[in-house]
Amino acid sequence: MKKFAIAAATATALTLTMANGAFAAEPTQAPVMLAANTVDNAKQEGSDTWITTKVKADLLTEKGIPGSDIKVETSQGVVSLSSDVKVTESQKAEAVRITKNIKGVKSVMSDGLKAE
Repeated sequence: MKKFAIAAATATALTLTMANGAFAAEPTQAPVMLAANTVDNAKQEGSDTWITTKVKADLLTEKGIPGSDIKVETSQGVVSLSSDVKVTESQKAEAVRITKNIKGVKSVMSDGLKAE
């Protein structure tokens, strides 16, 4: 009876070991490579998105500017600022200054900011 139990335990252990080896043999490198290529493409194609996000974040953290009310759009490095809420001339000038200081910004259009 003991021999049978030992044989069964050994067979189970060998089966689990072989099953583990089969799962380990699956290629996992290809999805990792795909993800890395996707990130590289996102960096290249997303520069306008990065600029928009950075401008919005900087405007939101600046005191005295209604950053949550300012809409930011970027196309080929040209940033457009607009708002349905009126801002003062100094707020408008500060928003433009902050935007111009961000890397990748070629020019700023602030015609959409309604100044009081």
